[in-house]
Amino acid sequence: MNLLQIQQAVNELGTAAAETTAQPIKLPAFELATKGGWIMVLLAVLSIIAVYIFIERYISVSRATKYDASFMDRIREYMKDGKLDSAKALCRGNSTPISRMIEKGISRIGRPLGDINSAIENVGNLEVAQLERGVSILAMIASAAPMIGFLGTVTGMIRAFYNMSMAGNNINIELLSSGIYEAMVTTVGGLIVGIFAYFFHAIISTKIQKVVNLLEAKATEFMDVLNEPA
Repeated sequence: MNLLQIQQAVNELGTAAAETTAQPIKLPAFELATKGGWIMVLLAVLSIIAVYIFIERYISVSRATKYDASFMDRIREYMKDGKLDSAKALCRGNSTPISRMIEKGISRIGRPLGDINSAIENVGNLEVAQLERGVSILAMIASAAPMIGFLGTVTGMIRAFYNMSMAGNNINIELLSSGIYEAMVTTVGGLIVGIFAYFFHAIISTKIQKVVNLLEAKATEFMDVLNEPA
């Protein structure tokens, strides 16, 4: 083999090595997550809880926001005609926070307006409390998940430094990779779970606030009906 052939072979090897280096190394997401250790299992459980609460609360609050535009008009007509039983039956047929609140107000007709207003407010507060059930857990997950991820960062770095101390002069990247993987993967996992839980909490809280505003508006409208001249 002459010098030209040797040079050509070296060039071909260099080109092949460059092509191999240029190709990105693909690591499946699940395999990457498993490198985070037991911290990732805890984060996975928190993410499942957050998704479940979000879906369940979203459906419940969406049902609570459904409102028949003619409901209060029919209530007003029944009350003007003295048909309180028909008004109560209409409320029971709707089965919404607004209808239950108005039904309580109708059942208190004949008492002072202050007592009626207090009864309506109490029912409204109970309805809102029911809608907010579990929402605080979303807020807790949004705060706790990043901290749990940072815990994994600390434990991962401790493992990496421990492996370094035990290896002596035989330190290599494979020896440190498990601890570094755990440190980085848990940080990312905690932030992802925390961010999603934060957005879930914000979405549900916004929808609940819409229900609160609707309840306040209809309570005021009902009290106006009571104050209308017969």
